[in-house]
Amino acid sequence: MESTLAQVPQLPPHDPGTPALSVVDMHTGGEPLRIVLAGCPEVSGPTLLAKRRYMRQHLDHVRRRLMFEPRGHRDMYGAVLVPSELPDAHLGVLFLHNEGYSSMCGHAVLALGRFALDFGLVPAPSAGAREVRVNIHCPCGLVAAFVECEGGRSRGPVRFHSVPAFALATDLSVEVPGHGKVVVDIAYGGAFYAFVSAEKLGLDVCSAKTRDLVDAASAVTEAVKAQFKITHPDSEDLAFLYGTILTDGKDAYSKDPTTNICVFADEQVDRSPTGSGVTARIALQYHKGLLELNQTRAFKSSATGSVFTGKAVREAKCGAFNAVIVEVSGQAHYTGTASFIVEDDDPLRDGFLLK
Repeated sequence: MESTLAQVPQLPPHDPGTPALSVVDMHTGGEPLRIVLAGCPEVSGPTLLAKRRYMRQHLDHVRRRLMFEPRGHRDMYGAVLVPSELPDAHLGVLFLHNEGYSSMCGHAVLALGRFALDFGLVPAPSAGAREVRVNIHCPCGLVAAFVECEGGRSRGPVRFHSVPAFALATDLSVEVPGHGKVVVDIAYGGAFYAFVSAEKLGLDVCSAKTRDLVDAASAVTEAVKAQFKITHPDSEDLAFLYGTILTDGKDAYSKDPTTNICVFADEQVDRSPTGSGVTARIALQYHKGLLELNQTRAFKSSATGSVFTGKAVREAKCGAFNAVIVEVSGQAHYTGTASFIVEDDDPLRDGFLLK
């Protein structure tokens, strides 16, 4: 007997003046990525950073509808693809999360590399090609992703080369409510993070409850924001602390994975080892002389156990800062597609978050 579902229209009744938001969902190491295919109004601006400001000021309802409940959740992550002003870029991207718009997202770049190849955003690879380069313009700058392929389709892990990453401050003492004076490092990997061993906060990053780790990391983030001014040599748009990464303290080089957890934006928990966080942590370890060029380290997420690898591939400069270009590798997977609609009488049309 034929299912009656076959007779259901493609979309249920909805506000005809509000286009459906069509998305492809992926995850990298457990961290979600919702990529907007269609339905987002044009994002205006002569540069990517200008587009980021425009979306925040005029199109923030798109972010809320896709990231917040009932269509998303407080730890959802998203990407809106936009044209880039850079001639070498294959695509530009704006990153979305529960608080706003980040400057870099490594797990998203790893997923977007696959997506760009599979959805025809880059020229088809030549016959027999085993890897395709995808130039992705992120708000922090141009990032090159290298996508393994077979038969013209993506397969296996993706790696990317970061923007110049550097240590901004080391051994910085901050007063953290409930913990007293805590010594932290601050480093940049396309976004700024504070780094601290969870042990200094009385926690084991591998076994503590996620809620306890979130509370401790958030306290560090707020303390650093209040007591230390973040600056970036290229743009004030990049000069903000994105979050805190709690580590197992194993910063010296080892073939064994080192574990961390990233808490960013509004207490959002990264399920992956955090691509931009790995970038910043590699830069920090290189700055401290704990790591040499092309020494590969493995980084494990305490949330899911997923692993990224990273290494400093060459030295660079960012303003006056000595920096490194970092290669990060990880595996992204597709999880599905969806079309999200709005009914004009829905009082929760733009979403909500519980806390």
